[in-house]
Amino acid sequence: MKGTLYGIGTGPGDPDLLTLKAINMIGGCDAIAVPDSGTENQIALGIVKEHIAGKPVLSLDLPMICDKLDLQKKRELAADAICEELDTGKSVGFLTLGDPMVYSTYSYLHRIIISRGYTAEVIPGVTSFCAAAAALGEPLCEGSQSLHIIPALYEDTEKALKLDGTKVLMKSGKKLTEIVELLGKKDISAKLAQRVGMNGERLYQSITTDVKTDYFSVVIV
Repeated sequence: MKGTLYGIGTGPGDPDLLTLKAINMIGGCDAIAVPDSGTENQIALGIVKEHIAGKPVLSLDLPMICDKLDLQKKRELAADAICEELDTGKSVGFLTLGDPMVYSTYSYLHRIIISRGYTAEVIPGVTSFCAAAAALGEPLCEGSQSLHIIPALYEDTEKALKLDGTKVLMKSGKKLTEIVELLGKKDISAKLAQRVGMNGERLYQSITTDVKTDYFSVVIV
């Protein structure tokens, strides 16, 4: 009998935001898988280290690159490694920061594994933008207000800022300087959370040009 793949959301960084279901699932899995993408890999493992209990860890080559063909090849190879474990009847827990279905590497693997006839389930996690809003004390949406989740690295930020309602700019670290300049030019107020729940957490109730860039940045407009 084949094993099951579980996509497990570990939350934004604070181990206290790891859900009970995630803890129980990690404890029940035979092996743990993580993307070998450097810092993010180590943070996810650090969040769950008390619950792994010596389980084997599969480090999968899933770099953050833009070449779509190369990315798909890497994902297929990563799926191969997971399927080898599933074929022996083992269950595998794939760790991902935040939620597995929000800008996550896991979502791509989920589709591949399912298409190959295996079983995969998702254990949701606290998203970084919800944790950021809580830390800043800033409601994301009220009443009939809309909420837009925008991947700032890939989208036209100036166009996105024209949307009604609250705009959450994720993947904004590399474009933070550009975003800050654009907000200042248009006299738009915004808040910023960096490394929420991690060491070095920084919260800005207003954004100025002297903010530090950081990969783990969430801007709320």
